[in-house]
Amino acid sequence: MKVIYTAEAIARGGRTGTAEATDGQGELKLNLVKPKSMGGAGAGGTNPEQLFAAGYSACFISTMDFLAKQKKLDIGTPEIRCAVDIGPRDDAPGYGLAVRMVVTIPGIDKSDAEALLALTHQTCPYSNAIRNNVEVTLSLAE
Repeated sequence: MKVIYTAEAIARGGRTGTAEATDGQGELKLNLVKPKSMGGAGAGGTNPEQLFAAGYSACFISTMDFLAKQKKLDIGTPEIRCAVDIGPRDDAPGYGLAVRMVVTIPGIDKSDAEALLALTHQTCPYSNAIRNNVEVTLSLAE
């Protein structure tokens, strides 16, 4: 792989600490909090699953925009509602993730949207990174 960008960050204190970008490419400095369902305060910060949902959905839309332009499709401003679940794994020790994305792609018909969604999932760097390890459910918004 020819590297075109490297993101760098430092996290301290785990789920009740802080995280910040250290690569000088923007402003990211966050307080981390456990969700209430995991015994935390649930407010006053973010958590790794929210960050994953935001990063994955932003990357997915960027990939979709790139592919749509290649195919000369005008998809307007797509939107993704992304949910990241965490829980004990059924098949092994530890915790696992599952991702659900509901995608709105304006301006194209359903068959083109379905084809673009499938191609995007095969091309997106996040999708490639988690393939065969994290269950991903994709659907078009009604």
